[in-house]
Amino acid sequence: MASAAYYTGCEYKNYESHFLDSCFLCNRSLSQNHDIFMYRGNTPFCSQECRQEQIEMDEADEKRWKISTSRSKLNSESAKETDTNKAIRAGTVAVA
Repeated sequence: MASAAYYTGCEYKNYESHFLDSCFLCNRSLSQNHDIFMYRGNTPFCSQECRQEQIEMDEADEKRWKISTSRSKLNSESAKETDTNKAIRAGTVAVA
């Protein structure tokens, strides 16, 4: 946090954190003299390991989402099939 405040000339009490201040995963401070590993445009990481862990978590979430979406799609299709297989009686009904 100190490095970003120094370069922007901000006082600490008025300082709003910058997205490059800390690692997205482990929240470790990112130093101005070390590499910053980026992912999906603007997500900073302190190491390749943190970045890779986030990639694997995102892929697992995406896989779970695809599975749940395909299951709900199958359930809705089977519900439509059972609705179309129902017998329908057509005729006139008289109510007194």
